[in-house]
Amino acid sequence: MARSRLLDRLALGFLVALGAQAPTAVADSGSRDARLLPEFTHGGAADWINSRPLKVADLRGRVVLLHVWTFECWNCYRSFPWLESVVERFGPSGLVTIGVHSPEFERERVRDDVMARAKKFGLGHPTMIDNDFSYWRALENHYWPAWYVVDPEGAIRSVVVGEIHRGDRRAEAVEAAIAALLPPGLPGSRPVSG
Repeated sequence: MARSRLLDRLALGFLVALGAQAPTAVADSGSRDARLLPEFTHGGAADWINSRPLKVADLRGRVVLLHVWTFECWNCYRSFPWLESVVERFGPSGLVTIGVHSPEFERERVRDDVMARAKKFGLGHPTMIDNDFSYWRALENHYWPAWYVVDPEGAIRSVVVGEIHRGDRRAEAVEAAIAALLPPGLPGSRPVSG
């Protein structure tokens, strides 16, 4: 399994180096094929930082940006300034941000180290520690970072993978998906200008 993840990551890196856009999947929540956000696989207090353990039901009625990351992933932490701008822009309109820390290396499994890195990177939102990759598998995820936009009914509406910076295509895709789901007339729901 680790070899498969490594090959996926190398292939993505190669595509990005060539200037190709990372794979993007979009599901329409109105279709019968839309996937629902899987239930969180870790419910112990020690499995969450910045929050009590959450259930997907706690998020119903809210637009969610869920991101899968690991603290030694360059593409992850170079995306965090963009993530902070998204939280500033859409948070007042009701966007909920959830992190899922799925470690690539054994040394990334230590809870205190995950907490210290989350603090260093300014990640104050709830984060589930997924050391056994059970949530990674439930999401059918293959990449760090991965960004999931979830509608108020719990359907995954957009999945974007790879490093994101303000103004790039991936950022615009995620921001547009979020803005389309937020109630009209709220500050963060304004259209993304190009």
